[in-house]
Amino acid sequence: MLVPLLVAGLISGAIPQAGETAPDFTAKDSAGNVYTLSEMVKKGPVILAFFPKAFTGGCTRELKAYRDRYADVEKAQGQVLAISMDDAEALARFKADLKAPFPFIPDPEGQVVSAYDVKMPLLSLPKRYTFVVGEDRKILKVESGNDAIDPNGAIVACPLRKPASAKPDGAKPADAK
Repeated sequence: MLVPLLVAGLISGAIPQAGETAPDFTAKDSAGNVYTLSEMVKKGPVILAFFPKAFTGGCTRELKAYRDRYADVEKAQGQVLAISMDDAEALARFKADLKAPFPFIPDPEGQVVSAYDVKMPLLSLPKRYTFVVGEDRKILKVESGNDAIDPNGAIVACPLRKPASAKPDGAKPADAK
């Protein structure tokens, strides 16, 4: 009985695809800064990197690769949000351990994960998915599984834009209202 449920959960759902509009969200990162996708895309493409669990092999490899290629993301005026269902404390430690220059979004209740339909069936873990979101929240590229570990596809999908006068950021300080 459990196997059909797992199979159905793996093949059903409405994971957003390239060309569709990405679900908007507002979320706090592990440091308390607030990010709203619809505001971020006004400054450049946003790479949403959903990953299953902090401090695991594949996730560490994936996020180290984004860290190591972050200069390429910035050249495209891109931004990265690393999202998992880990709590803020775990993600703050993971981010510090990796020395990552981009925000980590804790989603322990799975609100953002559910909006993108990337939650694993029966588990409180997101699947490994990467969405590159451009202007007007248009999804430019979707990668999953092992393809999502290597950031090259996501970086290449970031459209080149004219240089902006302000550095892309999209964050509001934790104490901003």
